[in-house]
Amino acid sequence: MGVMEAVAARVAAGTTYLHLISAVDHARQRVRISNNRGRVNGWTTHARVYGICTAVAGHPRPRIEGKTRS
Repeated sequence: MGVMEAVAARVAAGTTYLHLISAVDHARQRVRISNNRGRVNGWTTHARVYGICTAVAGHPRPRIEGKTRS
């Protein structure tokens, strides 16, 4: 799996959870979200993803350019 970004996403119940992005469907503007135990939770739209992990313990995450908005 090449994607694996940690993001904050709002799920069906309106609750916000931290998920891993395990696949991206650019044509349908959605991402497949998974948990940290390898279970796929399903697909969600780009609009429901509103945060992305850009650093861990002060160290910038690699390949983050172009994935954030100013």
